[in-house]
Amino acid sequence: MPPLKPDIQLRGVGLFKGLIDPRAARDLVEDLRNVIEKAPLFSPDAPYGKKMSVRMTSCGTYGWFSDRTGYRYVDKHPSGSPWPAIPPALLALWHQLVPGGRDPDCCLMNFYGEGARMGLHRDKDEADFSWPVVSVSLGDDGLFRVGNTTCGGKTESVWLTSGDVVVLGGDARLVCHGVDRIRFQSSSLLPKGGRINLTMRVVD
Repeated sequence: MPPLKPDIQLRGVGLFKGLIDPRAARDLVEDLRNVIEKAPLFSPDAPYGKKMSVRMTSCGTYGWFSDRTGYRYVDKHPSGSPWPAIPPALLALWHQLVPGGRDPDCCLMNFYGEGARMGLHRDKDEADFSWPVVSVSLGDDGLFRVGNTTCGGKTESVWLTSGDVVVLGGDARLVCHGVDRIRFQSSSLLPKGGRINLTMRVVD
């Protein structure tokens, strides 16, 4: 089967609009509830000491973590429990978009409530940048901003809606990106509103 082609290219970042249909999105949310039951959401400290506005958890071999000593991957949830497995539906999506047969080591889940945002940053804590980052949007719309490989200069933005999938790979693997705001309760997927962002990565 030939690889899927993105609907939009934004500074080399591929955007697949509505790749996850509404029924699959609802099923995926149920899978994520099981993940959260085993690895509850938490609010990490950024290295500069302020709490992040998103809550997060992870699944897979590793989870992403932050505190005043820096950003890093760890093999256990803050509770001390191992991270739960990545749901099969997410692994299937990864293999649909990423050739090569290797599973991702981590799926980071960020939950954006009302007023939450994510500043411009690069995903650069992984050992091998030849593998892309696959990002899934569920729930409320999020204004996604993409810049350059250094966090300065001109940027472009696009609204991501529930079911959209973004792939940061190739020359765009290390571009700065972030979420400036969400349209709270713009989607009915999550009964109380909010946006879930899932990013699958190869860590080792």
